Amino acid sequence: MILAVDVGNTRIKAAVFEESTLLESFVFLKTELEKSIHNILNKHKKITQLVVSSVSEVEKQAFSNFEDSINIHFVSHKDAFPFVNGYETPQTLGIDRMVLAAGATLKYPNQNRLVIDAGTCITYDFIDETDNYIGGAISPGLLLRYESLHHFTAKLPLMTLDNPKRLIGKSTSESIHSGVVNGLVFEIEGYIEELRSQYSKFIIILTGGDSVFLAKRLKNTIFANSNFLLESLNQTFQYKIKND
Repeated sequence: MILAVDVGNTRIKAAVFEESTLLESFVFLKTELEKSIHNILNKHKKITQLVVSSVSEVEKQAFSNFEDSINIHFVSHKDAFPFVNGYETPQTLGIDRMVLAAGATLKYPNQNRLVIDAGTCITYDFIDETDNYIGGAISPGLLLRYESLHHFTAKLPLMTLDNPKRLIGKSTSESIHSGVVNGLVFEIEGYIEELRSQYSKFIIILTGGDSVFLAKRLKNTIFANSNFLLESLNQTFQYKIKND
């Protein structure tokens, strides 16, 4: 069994896999890391590998207490990936984006793929049908948009995520919800349509904490999977083992 751990900007997500089957998933705070990993390992005693993907500065020391009982691997740019990295600054490409690109490449072979990760940030990653990672885009996620309107203005209130009641807001709160939610939906739809002018056909994979909320509002046909990064992390590690 493999325990895949994704250390994000705000939370930690983890999942237990037996080969390609996801048995159980977890979400917890960074302050709960050691306790939560300990509980997972006690519950699933057949876990032999712990695979970590991190976009933040979580000390490896946090995992060191488990080194005597389990093999630990931190995904890095030096690992084998199933695509050719065409990023002009490959060492600056986030590990999370590389893992998502790897998962898309392995799960959807011989196709153009667009992966949209809707978390703290919205990331767009495009891998073509010949497994070349072309690049993508990064923009603020829903939470960041709400927080920015509050923190960088004098009077706008801090709102929490909600469905816009109408396109044209009739109050400040309605206007904020319309601007944040509809604005992001228009951005995603616009990005997809612009790509269609360059690539006639590609699949779209939507993942991340806000993927379910956004999927209901997007017109384009997508594969929505909130666990895609963890599944991709498991696939990437298995690909590494086969190619080492």
